[in-house]
Amino acid sequence: MFVFWESRVLVLLFFFRFLYSSQGAIHGYEAGKFTPLGYNSYVFQGGREGLFASTEPEEQKSMVHAVNKQVSDGRSYIRLADLEFHRSQQASRKFRMMDGANSVVQVVIFEVKDRDLVGHRLDDGSRRICCSQKLAVELHCTPGRAIVQEVSTPDKNTPWVHDIYFEGNESVAHAAETAVLSIKQTGMYHMWFVTCDPELADATVHGMTTWKNPHGFLPGMMAANLHFFGAMSLASLFLGFAWLILYVRHWQSVIPLQHCITALISLTMMEFSTWYFDFVNFNSSGFRPHMTTIWAVLLGSLRKALSRMLVLVVSMGYGVVRPTLGGLSKTVWLLGGTYFIAASALDFVTHVGTVDDLSSLARIALVLPAAILDAIFILWIFSALSKTLNRLTARRKAVKLSLYRMYTNTLAIAVWISICWIAFEMFFKVTDSRNTEKWQSYWVTDAFWQVLMFVILAIICTLWRPSKNSQLYTYTEADGDIDMDEISTDPNDNDTQANTDVFSIGDEEENKMA
Repeated sequence: MFVFWESRVLVLLFFFRFLYSSQGAIHGYEAGKFTPLGYNSYVFQGGREGLFASTEPEEQKSMVHAVNKQVSDGRSYIRLADLEFHRSQQASRKFRMMDGANSVVQVVIFEVKDRDLVGHRLDDGSRRICCSQKLAVELHCTPGRAIVQEVSTPDKNTPWVHDIYFEGNESVAHAAETAVLSIKQTGMYHMWFVTCDPELADATVHGMTTWKNPHGFLPGMMAANLHFFGAMSLASLFLGFAWLILYVRHWQSVIPLQHCITALISLTMMEFSTWYFDFVNFNSSGFRPHMTTIWAVLLGSLRKALSRMLVLVVSMGYGVVRPTLGGLSKTVWLLGGTYFIAASALDFVTHVGTVDDLSSLARIALVLPAAILDAIFILWIFSALSKTLNRLTARRKAVKLSLYRMYTNTLAIAVWISICWIAFEMFFKVTDSRNTEKWQSYWVTDAFWQVLMFVILAIICTLWRPSKNSQLYTYTEADGDIDMDEISTDPNDNDTQANTDVFSIGDEEENKMA
Protein backbone atom coordinates (compact mmCIF):
# COMPACT_ATOMS: atom_id res chain seq x y z
CA MET A 1 0.00 0.00 0.00
CA PHE A 2 2.73 2.48 0.93
CA VAL A 3 4.53 1.74 -2.39
CA PHE A 4 1.29 2.59 -4.20
CA TRP A 5 1.15 5.94 -2.43
CA GLU A 6 4.84 6.49 -3.15
CA SER A 7 4.16 6.07 -6.88
CA ARG A 8 1.36 8.66 -6.69
CA VAL A 9 3.65 11.08 -4.88
CA LEU A 10 6.30 10.68 -7.58
CA VAL A 11 3.76 11.49 -10.28
CA LEU A 12 2.51 14.56 -8.42
CA LEU A 13 6.04 15.82 -7.84
CA PHE A 14 6.90 15.26 -11.50
CA PHE A 15 3.92 17.42 -12.47
CA PHE A 16 4.87 19.99 -9.81
CA ARG A 17 8.35 20.23 -11.27
CA PHE A 18 6.99 21.40 -14.65
CA LEU A 19 4.39 23.64 -13.06
CA TYR A 20 7.08 25.74 -11.39
CA SER A 21 9.75 25.67 -14.09
CA SER A 22 10.73 29.05 -15.50
CA GLN A 23 13.51 30.92 -17.19
CA GLY A 24 15.31 31.80 -13.99
CA ALA A 25 18.25 33.64 -12.53
CA ILE A 26 19.91 32.32 -9.46
CA HIS A 27 20.91 35.33 -7.33
CA GLY A 28 18.22 37.87 -6.53
CA TYR A 29 18.73 41.25 -4.85
CA GLU A 30 16.14 43.36 -3.09
CA ALA A 31 17.46 46.75 -1.98
CA GLY A 32 20.87 45.37 -1.03
CA LYS A 33 23.12 47.93 0.67
CA PHE A 34 26.81 48.60 0.24
CA THR A 35 29.22 48.07 3.15
CA PRO A 36 32.27 50.29 3.76
CA LEU A 37 35.49 48.38 3.17
CA GLY A 38 38.66 50.40 3.61
CA TYR A 39 39.21 54.00 2.58
CA ASN A 40 36.51 55.42 0.27
CA SER A 41 35.43 51.97 -0.95
CA TYR A 42 31.98 50.44 -0.63
CA VAL A 43 31.31 46.80 -1.45
CA PHE A 44 28.25 44.58 -1.79
CA GLN A 45 28.91 40.84 -2.13
CA GLY A 46 26.70 39.63 -4.94
CA GLY A 47 27.28 35.93 -4.41
CA ARG A 48 29.70 33.05 -4.37
CA GLU A 49 29.31 29.89 -6.37
CA GLY A 50 31.26 26.96 -7.74
CA LEU A 51 31.20 26.97 -11.54
CA PHE A 52 32.52 24.43 -14.01
CA ALA A 53 34.22 25.45 -17.23
CA SER A 54 32.10 25.55 -20.40
CA THR A 55 32.11 22.38 -22.48
CA GLU A 56 30.98 21.44 -25.96
CA PRO A 57 27.36 20.23 -26.24
CA GLU A 58 28.41 16.87 -27.66
CA GLU A 59 30.37 16.15 -24.51
CA GLN A 60 27.26 16.25 -22.35
CA LYS A 61 26.52 12.91 -20.70
CA SER A 62 24.47 14.12 -17.74
CA MET A 63 21.06 12.55 -17.23
CA VAL A 64 19.70 16.07 -16.92
CA HIS A 65 20.59 16.65 -20.57
CA ALA A 66 17.89 14.21 -21.55
CA VAL A 67 15.34 16.11 -19.43
CA ASN A 68 16.10 19.64 -20.57
CA LYS A 69 18.51 20.06 -23.48
CA GLN A 70 18.09 23.82 -23.51
CA VAL A 71 19.46 24.11 -19.97
CA SER A 72 22.14 21.45 -20.36
CA ASP A 73 23.78 23.06 -23.37
CA GLY A 74 27.37 22.93 -22.17
CA ARG A 75 27.61 26.70 -21.56
CA SER A 76 28.79 28.10 -18.25
CA TYR A 77 28.44 31.82 -17.62
CA ILE A 78 27.45 34.70 -15.35
CA ARG A 79 24.97 37.16 -16.87
CA LEU A 80 24.22 40.65 -15.52
CA ALA A 81 21.41 41.71 -17.86
CA ASP A 82 18.75 41.98 -15.12
CA LEU A 83 20.93 43.87 -12.65
CA GLU A 84 20.31 47.51 -11.68
CA PHE A 85 21.40 50.03 -9.05
CA HIS A 86 19.28 52.77 -7.46
CA ARG A 87 20.59 55.96 -5.88
CA SER A 88 18.76 58.67 -3.98
CA GLN A 89 17.31 61.73 -5.68
CA GLN A 90 19.68 63.88 -3.68
CA ALA A 91 22.67 62.03 -5.09
CA SER A 92 21.19 62.28 -8.58
CA ARG A 93 21.02 66.04 -8.36
CA LYS A 94 24.71 66.22 -7.56
CA PHE A 95 25.77 65.93 -11.15
CA ARG A 96 29.37 64.82 -10.88
CA MET A 97 31.10 64.15 -14.16
CA MET A 98 33.64 61.32 -14.16
CA ASP A 99 35.23 60.17 -17.42
CA GLY A 100 32.34 61.46 -19.47
CA ALA A 101 29.63 60.10 -17.20
CA ASN A 102 28.25 60.49 -13.73
CA SER A 103 29.01 58.06 -10.86
CA VAL A 104 29.94 54.45 -11.57
CA VAL A 105 29.46 51.05 -9.92
CA GLN A 106 31.85 48.29 -10.94
CA VAL A 107 31.03 44.59 -11.04
CA VAL A 108 34.13 42.58 -10.16
CA ILE A 109 34.11 38.82 -10.68
CA PHE A 110 37.10 36.74 -9.63
CA GLU A 111 38.02 33.16 -8.86
CA VAL A 112 38.85 32.68 -5.19
CA LYS A 113 42.46 31.75 -5.98
CA ASP A 114 42.85 35.18 -7.62
CA ARG A 115 41.58 37.19 -4.64
CA ASP A 116 45.03 38.81 -4.27
CA LEU A 117 44.54 40.36 -7.73
CA VAL A 118 41.66 42.45 -6.37
CA GLY A 119 42.73 45.38 -4.20
CA HIS A 120 46.17 46.24 -2.86
CA ARG A 121 47.72 45.46 0.51
CA LEU A 122 49.68 48.31 2.06
CA ASP A 123 52.84 48.00 4.13
CA ASP A 124 50.84 48.35 7.38
CA GLY A 125 48.75 45.29 6.49
CA SER A 126 45.59 47.18 5.57
CA ARG A 127 43.87 46.54 2.26
CA ARG A 128 42.73 49.16 -0.26
CA ILE A 129 40.05 48.29 -2.78
CA CYS A 130 39.85 51.67 -4.55
CA CYS A 131 42.65 53.48 -6.33
CA SER A 132 43.78 56.89 -5.04
CA GLN A 133 45.99 59.54 -6.64
CA LYS A 134 48.97 58.24 -4.68
CA LEU A 135 48.36 54.59 -5.60
CA ALA A 136 47.80 55.54 -9.24
CA VAL A 137 51.48 56.52 -9.51
CA GLU A 138 52.63 53.25 -7.95
CA LEU A 139 50.16 50.78 -9.45
CA HIS A 140 49.16 52.59 -12.68
CA CYS A 141 45.50 52.25 -11.71
CA THR A 142 42.67 54.71 -12.39
CA PRO A 143 41.71 56.98 -9.47
CA GLY A 144 38.14 56.42 -8.34
CA ARG A 145 38.10 52.86 -9.69
CA ALA A 146 38.62 49.45 -8.11
CA ILE A 147 42.18 48.12 -8.14
CA VAL A 148 41.98 44.97 -10.27
CA GLN A 149 44.70 43.21 -12.21
CA GLU A 150 42.69 41.85 -15.11
CA VAL A 151 43.87 38.66 -16.83
CA SER A 152 42.79 37.46 -20.25
CA THR A 153 44.24 34.25 -21.72
CA PRO A 154 42.77 31.43 -23.82
CA ASP A 155 42.13 29.44 -20.61
CA LYS A 156 41.41 32.25 -18.15
CA ASN A 157 39.49 35.52 -18.23
CA THR A 158 39.18 36.56 -14.57
CA PRO A 159 39.31 38.82 -12.65
CA TRP A 160 36.68 40.45 -14.83
CA VAL A 161 35.36 44.03 -14.44
CA HIS A 162 32.23 45.57 -15.88
CA ASP A 163 31.35 49.26 -15.34
CA ILE A 164 27.73 50.37 -14.84
CA TYR A 165 27.21 54.15 -15.06
CA PHE A 166 24.59 56.53 -13.74
CA GLU A 167 24.15 58.76 -16.77
CA GLY A 168 23.49 62.41 -16.08
CA ASN A 169 21.08 62.87 -13.21
CA GLU A 170 19.39 59.48 -13.63
CA SER A 171 18.60 57.67 -10.38
CA VAL A 172 18.78 54.15 -11.87
CA ALA A 173 21.70 52.47 -13.64
CA HIS A 174 21.19 49.28 -15.66
CA ALA A 175 23.66 46.60 -16.66
CA ALA A 176 24.12 46.12 -20.39
CA GLU A 177 22.37 43.23 -22.13
CA THR A 178 25.75 42.07 -23.40
CA ALA A 179 27.31 41.92 -19.91
CA VAL A 180 28.07 38.20 -19.81
CA LEU A 181 31.17 36.44 -18.49
CA SER A 182 31.84 33.04 -20.05
CA ILE A 183 33.51 30.67 -17.60
CA LYS A 184 36.71 29.22 -19.05
CA GLN A 185 38.16 27.71 -15.88
CA THR A 186 36.50 25.59 -13.19
CA GLY A 187 36.60 27.27 -9.79
CA MET A 188 34.83 29.02 -6.92
CA TYR A 189 33.79 32.45 -8.21
CA HIS A 190 32.97 35.57 -6.20
CA MET A 191 31.00 38.60 -7.39
CA TRP A 192 31.52 42.00 -5.80
CA PHE A 193 29.75 45.26 -6.57
CA VAL A 194 32.21 48.06 -5.85
CA THR A 195 31.88 51.83 -5.86
CA CYS A 196 34.56 54.32 -4.90
CA ASP A 197 32.17 57.28 -4.88
CA PRO A 198 30.98 58.35 -1.40
CA GLU A 199 27.86 59.78 -3.05
CA LEU A 200 26.81 56.19 -3.85
CA ALA A 201 27.36 54.85 -0.34
CA ASP A 202 23.57 54.76 0.13
CA ALA A 203 22.84 53.21 -3.27
CA THR A 204 20.89 49.93 -3.34
CA VAL A 205 21.17 46.79 -5.46
CA HIS A 206 18.12 45.38 -7.26
CA GLY A 207 17.31 42.72 -9.82
CA MET A 208 19.16 39.48 -10.37
CA THR A 209 22.19 37.86 -11.92
CA THR A 210 22.21 34.50 -13.69
CA TRP A 211 24.85 31.93 -12.78
CA LYS A 212 24.83 28.83 -14.96
CA ASN A 213 26.84 25.64 -15.08
CA PRO A 214 27.23 23.42 -18.17
CA HIS A 215 24.48 21.06 -16.95
CA GLY A 216 22.07 23.64 -15.55
CA PHE A 217 21.57 26.22 -12.83
CA LEU A 218 22.55 24.08 -9.85
CA PRO A 219 25.52 25.63 -7.99
CA GLY A 220 28.69 23.59 -8.23
CA MET A 221 28.65 22.56 -4.58
CA MET A 222 25.07 21.28 -4.95
CA ALA A 223 25.35 19.70 -8.40
CA ALA A 224 26.17 16.20 -7.16
CA ASN A 225 23.04 16.19 -4.96
CA LEU A 226 20.91 15.68 -8.06
CA HIS A 227 22.53 12.33 -8.83
CA PHE A 228 22.87 11.40 -5.16
CA PHE A 229 19.20 11.80 -4.29
CA GLY A 230 18.24 10.10 -7.54
CA ALA A 231 20.29 7.07 -6.48
CA MET A 232 18.92 7.20 -2.91
CA SER A 233 15.36 7.36 -4.26
CA LEU A 234 15.95 4.17 -6.23
CA ALA A 235 17.62 2.48 -3.25
CA SER A 236 14.73 3.35 -0.92
CA LEU A 237 12.22 2.23 -3.55
CA PHE A 238 14.01 -1.14 -3.81
CA LEU A 239 14.03 -1.48 -0.01
CA GLY A 240 10.35 -0.61 0.08
CA PHE A 241 9.38 -3.22 -2.50
CA ALA A 242 11.46 -5.91 -0.79
CA TRP A 243 9.84 -5.09 2.55
CA LEU A 244 6.36 -5.01 0.96
CA ILE A 245 6.79 -8.52 -0.48
CA LEU A 246 7.73 -9.94 2.92
CA TYR A 247 5.08 -7.86 4.67
CA VAL A 248 2.27 -9.17 2.45
CA ARG A 249 3.59 -12.73 2.45
CA HIS A 250 3.70 -12.96 6.25
CA TRP A 251 1.04 -10.42 7.21
CA GLN A 252 -0.51 -12.78 9.78
CA SER A 253 2.76 -12.90 11.73
CA VAL A 254 3.55 -9.17 11.61
CA ILE A 255 4.37 -7.66 15.00
CA PRO A 256 3.75 -4.01 16.08
CA LEU A 257 7.41 -3.07 15.70
CA GLN A 258 7.27 -4.00 12.02
CA HIS A 259 4.38 -1.58 11.52
CA CYS A 260 6.67 1.21 12.79
CA ILE A 261 9.41 0.12 10.39
CA THR A 262 6.91 0.15 7.51
CA ALA A 263 5.94 3.74 8.27
CA LEU A 264 9.59 4.81 8.44
CA ILE A 265 10.41 3.18 5.09
CA SER A 266 7.47 5.01 3.48
CA LEU A 267 8.64 8.31 4.94
CA THR A 268 12.19 7.70 3.70
CA MET A 269 10.97 7.01 0.17
CA MET A 270 8.91 10.20 0.12
CA GLU A 271 11.76 12.31 1.48
CA PHE A 272 14.39 11.17 -1.01
CA SER A 273 12.05 11.49 -3.99
CA THR A 274 11.00 15.00 -2.89
CA TRP A 275 14.63 16.14 -2.56
CA TYR A 276 15.37 14.70 -6.00
CA PHE A 277 12.58 16.63 -7.71
CA ASP A 278 13.49 19.76 -5.75
CA PHE A 279 17.00 19.67 -7.22
CA VAL A 280 15.68 18.79 -10.69
CA ASN A 281 13.46 21.87 -10.63
CA PHE A 282 16.26 24.03 -9.23
CA ASN A 283 18.62 22.85 -11.95
CA SER A 284 16.18 23.52 -14.78
CA SER A 285 14.83 26.91 -13.64
CA GLY A 286 17.38 28.49 -11.31
CA PHE A 287 14.73 29.01 -8.63
CA ARG A 288 13.94 26.82 -5.64
CA PRO A 289 10.15 26.54 -5.21
CA HIS A 290 9.57 27.17 -1.53
CA MET A 291 6.73 24.68 -1.17
CA THR A 292 8.75 21.76 -2.54
CA THR A 293 11.78 22.61 -0.42
CA ILE A 294 9.71 23.13 2.72
CA TRP A 295 7.96 19.80 2.16
CA ALA A 296 11.31 18.06 1.70
CA VAL A 297 12.72 19.71 4.85
CA LEU A 298 9.71 18.69 6.94
CA LEU A 299 9.80 15.13 5.65
CA GLY A 300 13.54 14.93 6.28
CA SER A 301 13.29 16.33 9.80
CA LEU A 302 10.40 14.01 10.62
CA ARG A 303 12.31 11.03 9.25
CA LYS A 304 15.40 11.92 11.29
CA ALA A 305 13.38 12.29 14.49
CA LEU A 306 11.37 9.08 13.96
CA SER A 307 14.53 7.16 13.00
CA ARG A 308 16.17 8.08 16.28
CA MET A 309 13.00 7.28 18.21
CA LEU A 310 12.73 3.90 16.48
CA VAL A 311 16.33 3.00 17.31
CA LEU A 312 15.71 4.08 20.91
CA VAL A 313 12.49 2.11 21.46
CA VAL A 314 14.02 -0.96 19.82
CA SER A 315 16.98 -0.63 22.18
CA MET A 316 14.57 -0.41 25.11
CA GLY A 317 13.06 -3.73 24.01
CA TYR A 318 9.65 -2.38 23.00
CA GLY A 319 7.48 -5.19 21.67
CA VAL A 320 10.21 -7.73 22.41
CA VAL A 321 10.83 -7.79 26.16
CA ARG A 322 8.27 -5.18 27.21
CA PRO A 323 4.74 -4.61 25.84
CA THR A 324 4.75 -0.84 26.31
CA LEU A 325 7.15 1.93 27.26
CA GLY A 326 5.05 2.85 30.26
CA GLY A 327 5.90 6.22 31.76
CA LEU A 328 8.82 6.63 29.35
CA SER A 329 6.52 7.15 26.37
CA LYS A 330 6.05 10.86 27.06
CA THR A 331 9.81 11.36 27.50
CA VAL A 332 10.57 9.60 24.22
CA TRP A 333 7.99 11.68 22.37
CA LEU A 334 9.26 14.87 24.00
CA LEU A 335 12.83 14.14 22.98
CA GLY A 336 11.75 13.21 19.45
CA GLY A 337 9.59 16.34 19.11
CA THR A 338 12.42 18.55 20.34
CA TYR A 339 14.78 16.98 17.83
CA PHE A 340 12.25 17.51 15.04
CA ILE A 341 12.10 21.24 15.86
CA ALA A 342 15.91 21.56 16.04
CA ALA A 343 16.44 19.62 12.79
CA SER A 344 13.70 21.60 11.01
CA ALA A 345 15.25 24.93 12.04
CA LEU A 346 18.68 23.82 10.85
CA ASP A 347 17.42 22.48 7.51
CA PHE A 348 15.21 25.53 6.89
CA VAL A 349 18.22 27.84 7.20
CA THR A 350 20.31 25.50 5.04
CA HIS A 351 17.87 24.83 2.20
CA VAL A 352 14.75 27.01 2.05
CA GLY A 353 15.39 29.93 -0.28
CA THR A 354 19.08 29.02 -0.62
CA VAL A 355 20.25 29.38 -4.21
CA ASP A 356 24.00 29.81 -3.89
CA ASP A 357 27.03 28.49 -2.06
CA LEU A 358 27.16 31.20 0.60
CA SER A 359 27.79 29.90 4.11
CA SER A 360 25.49 30.92 6.93
CA LEU A 361 26.44 31.86 10.49
CA ALA A 362 22.90 31.01 11.53
CA ARG A 363 23.40 27.45 10.30
CA ILE A 364 26.53 27.07 12.41
CA ALA A 365 24.64 28.26 15.50
CA LEU A 366 21.77 25.84 14.85
CA VAL A 367 24.08 22.83 14.53
CA LEU A 368 24.77 22.85 18.28
CA PRO A 369 21.23 22.03 19.54
CA ALA A 370 20.90 19.15 17.07
CA ALA A 371 24.34 17.82 18.10
CA ILE A 372 23.44 17.93 21.81
CA LEU A 373 20.17 16.07 21.18
CA ASP A 374 22.05 13.47 19.13
CA ALA A 375 24.40 12.92 22.06
CA ILE A 376 21.42 12.44 24.40
CA PHE A 377 19.90 9.90 22.00
CA ILE A 378 23.19 7.95 21.78
CA LEU A 379 23.68 7.82 25.56
CA TRP A 380 20.10 6.73 26.17
CA ILE A 381 20.20 4.13 23.36
CA PHE A 382 23.29 2.34 24.67
CA SER A 383 22.10 2.58 28.26
CA ALA A 384 18.81 0.97 27.25
CA LEU A 385 20.62 -1.66 25.17
CA SER A 386 22.73 -2.66 28.15
CA LYS A 387 19.65 -3.23 30.30
CA THR A 388 17.87 -5.15 27.52
CA LEU A 389 20.86 -7.44 26.93
CA ASN A 390 21.18 -8.15 30.65
CA ARG A 391 17.49 -8.96 30.85
CA LEU A 392 17.62 -11.33 27.86
CA THR A 393 20.75 -13.00 29.21
CA ALA A 394 19.12 -13.59 32.60
CA ARG A 395 16.03 -15.09 30.96
CA ARG A 396 17.99 -17.24 28.52
CA LYS A 397 16.17 -15.95 25.44
CA ALA A 398 18.59 -17.31 22.84
CA VAL A 399 16.92 -16.04 19.66
CA LYS A 400 16.21 -12.56 21.02
CA LEU A 401 19.65 -12.31 22.61
CA SER A 402 21.37 -13.22 19.34
CA LEU A 403 19.25 -10.67 17.51
CA TYR A 404 20.04 -7.90 19.95
CA ARG A 405 23.75 -8.69 19.95
CA MET A 406 23.86 -8.19 16.18
CA TYR A 407 21.84 -5.01 16.58
CA THR A 408 24.21 -3.72 19.29
CA ASN A 409 27.27 -4.45 17.16
CA THR A 410 25.69 -2.57 14.26
CA LEU A 411 25.06 0.52 16.37
CA ALA A 412 28.51 0.39 17.94
CA ILE A 413 30.16 0.25 14.51
CA ALA A 414 27.92 3.12 13.31
CA VAL A 415 28.94 5.28 16.28
CA TRP A 416 32.66 4.66 15.70
CA ILE A 417 32.29 5.41 11.99
CA SER A 418 30.42 8.61 12.88
CA ILE A 419 33.18 9.73 15.26
CA CYS A 420 35.84 9.10 12.61
CA TRP A 421 33.79 10.95 10.02
CA ILE A 422 33.27 13.96 12.28
CA ALA A 423 37.04 14.18 12.76
CA PHE A 424 37.57 13.92 9.00
CA GLU A 425 34.87 16.51 8.32
CA MET A 426 36.51 18.98 10.71
CA PHE A 427 39.87 18.42 9.01
CA PHE A 428 38.21 18.75 5.60
CA LYS A 429 36.65 22.11 6.40
CA VAL A 430 39.57 23.56 8.35
CA THR A 431 42.10 22.79 5.63
CA ASP A 432 39.92 24.36 2.93
CA SER A 433 37.99 27.10 4.72
CA ARG A 434 37.82 29.23 1.54
CA ASN A 435 36.59 26.33 -0.64
CA THR A 436 39.49 26.78 -3.03
CA GLU A 437 40.27 23.15 -3.75
CA LYS A 438 37.67 20.76 -2.29
CA TRP A 439 34.39 22.52 -3.04
CA GLN A 440 33.44 19.87 -5.62
CA SER A 441 33.51 17.22 -2.87
CA TYR A 442 31.72 19.30 -0.24
CA TRP A 443 28.41 17.53 -0.86
CA VAL A 444 29.88 14.30 0.55
CA THR A 445 29.94 15.72 4.09
CA ASP A 446 26.14 15.85 4.20
CA ALA A 447 25.49 12.84 1.98
CA PHE A 448 27.41 10.58 4.38
CA TRP A 449 24.84 11.04 7.15
CA GLN A 450 21.99 10.26 4.75
CA VAL A 451 23.71 7.05 3.68
CA LEU A 452 24.54 6.04 7.26
CA MET A 453 20.96 6.42 8.46
CA PHE A 454 19.69 4.52 5.42
CA VAL A 455 22.15 1.67 6.05
CA ILE A 456 21.05 1.46 9.70
CA LEU A 457 17.42 1.36 8.54
CA ALA A 458 18.25 -1.39 6.04
CA ILE A 459 19.98 -3.43 8.77
CA ILE A 460 16.99 -3.01 11.10
CA CYS A 461 14.75 -4.15 8.23
CA THR A 462 16.97 -7.21 7.76
CA LEU A 463 17.03 -8.14 11.45
CA TRP A 464 13.30 -7.56 12.01
CA ARG A 465 12.07 -8.58 8.57
CA PRO A 466 8.59 -10.15 8.45
CA SER A 467 8.70 -13.95 8.50
CA LYS A 468 6.69 -16.89 9.77
CA ASN A 469 8.85 -16.80 12.90
CA SER A 470 8.30 -13.11 13.66
CA GLN A 471 6.24 -14.00 16.71
CA LEU A 472 9.39 -15.38 18.34
CA TYR A 473 10.60 -11.78 18.68
CA THR A 474 7.43 -10.41 20.23
CA TYR A 475 6.65 -9.92 23.90
CA THR A 476 4.99 -12.79 25.79
CA GLU A 477 3.75 -13.22 29.35
CA ALA A 478 7.00 -15.03 30.13
CA ASP A 479 8.83 -11.75 29.48
CA GLY A 480 7.30 -10.03 32.54
CA ASP A 481 9.50 -7.81 34.71
CA ILE A 482 11.67 -9.45 37.37
CA ASP A 483 14.01 -8.07 39.97
CA MET A 484 17.53 -8.84 38.77
CA ASP A 485 18.83 -8.71 42.34
CA GLU A 486 16.56 -11.62 43.32
CA ILE A 487 18.17 -14.01 40.85
CA SER A 488 20.49 -16.39 42.72
CA THR A 489 23.75 -17.53 41.21
CA ASP A 490 23.57 -20.87 43.08
CA PRO A 491 22.54 -23.60 40.63
CA ASN A 492 21.27 -25.70 43.54
CA ASP A 493 18.80 -23.03 44.63
CA ASN A 494 15.38 -24.58 44.01
CA ASP A 495 13.60 -21.22 43.88
CA THR A 496 15.97 -20.01 41.24
CA GLN A 497 15.50 -23.20 39.27
CA ALA A 498 11.77 -22.72 39.44
CA ASN A 499 12.06 -19.15 38.21
CA THR A 500 14.30 -20.34 35.43
CA ASP A 501 11.69 -22.87 34.36
CA VAL A 502 9.07 -20.14 34.24
CA PHE A 503 11.24 -17.94 32.08
CA SER A 504 12.14 -20.86 29.81
CA ILE A 505 8.67 -21.16 28.34
CA GLY A 506 9.18 -21.42 24.61
CA ASP A 507 12.99 -21.42 24.94
CA GLU A 508 13.30 -24.85 23.39
CA GLU A 509 11.78 -23.51 20.20
CA GLU A 510 13.97 -20.39 20.36
CA ASN A 511 17.11 -22.50 20.79
CA LYS A 512 16.21 -24.50 17.73
CA MET A 513 15.85 -21.28 15.76
CA ALA A 514 19.17 -19.98 17.14
